[in-house]
Amino acid sequence: MVKFRFHQYQVVGRALPTPTDEHPKIYRMKLWATNDVRAKSKFWYGDSHQTLDLLFILFLSPAVVFDLRLRHLLEGDLNLVGVGVTQIVNWYFLRKLKKVKKSNGQILAINEIFEKRPTKIKNYGIWLRYQSRTGYHNMYKEYRDTTLNGAVEQMYDEMASRHRVRFSCIQIIKTAVVPAKLCKRENTKQFHDSKIKFPLIYKKLRPPTRKLKTTFKASRPNLFM
Repeated sequence: MVKFRFHQYQVVGRALPTPTDEHPKIYRMKLWATNDVRAKSKFWYGDSHQTLDLLFILFLSPAVVFDLRLRHLLEGDLNLVGVGVTQIVNWYFLRKLKKVKKSNGQILAINEIFEKRPTKIKNYGIWLRYQSRTGYHNMYKEYRDTTLNGAVEQMYDEMASRHRVRFSCIQIIKTAVVPAKLCKRENTKQFHDSKIKFPLIYKKLRPPTRKLKTTFKASRPNLFM
């Protein structure tokens, strides 16, 4: 089985009950981390935008919840308000506006999220925001993989190689399984051909048995097909 560096976790937490608020609201955050200890750390000291759910009634102005520079990415999600609706919010919303942090909060549960069909190839779209040496930039990436963890790991490797962006500077806004007809990147669309072929351009000749294996050959072998 393939081992991934990053795993998707679901962390559920809330503020500690007080005499004035005996039943505080419960918040759920989905994030990627290398282990559950770092996932809990990112829940309290998150340095990136993560997916946050309010498990009770959520009624917030989009102008407060959303960054204005991200509206064009998630235009369809701005008016979704209600129970169990996923909103894309800055983690500072919970820490600064709701005054919930590790000293006055508690973690109720932490669970790892696994892929439903880890053997089926899928097209994953990742909306992200990263910090460069000049500012913040929005970006959309597409990857083909069997699991979302594998696609996220591809994204981190590509951002590190192409843009020299560190893990802590990347903020995953949204992930989704993209149908083939809605894919945008040519690198992903080239694999949608039903008659695609992968020619073997290099063939290494091997002896059929160990007895026929020799270190030196009398004539140079022909390796071209």
